[in-house]
Amino acid sequence: MAKQPRDVEKIYATEDVVAKLRRLADALESGESFRIQIAGDRFRVPARAQFSIEHERGEDSEEVEFQLTWSLDEDDDEQDGAVV
Repeated sequence: MAKQPRDVEKIYATEDVVAKLRRLADALESGESFRIQIAGDRFRVPARAQFSIEHERGEDSEEVEFQLTWSLDEDDDEQDGAVV
């Protein structure tokens, strides 16, 4: 069964973000996939995901976005890693 498209943004408390980022950094450093839950949906990010950082500046605000991107067609052949 195919997953439904999703585009959400969730605001987290600073301590929750710090904990997620620490576990994310550990998984990236070790080259392992990991699981994360965002806005109630838990999923796995494969070790082959590409990491990018984006900066946007407008007239009234700025934004920094940390992004992990991967294709779904290769997802089934990897094992789960740490929970983020």
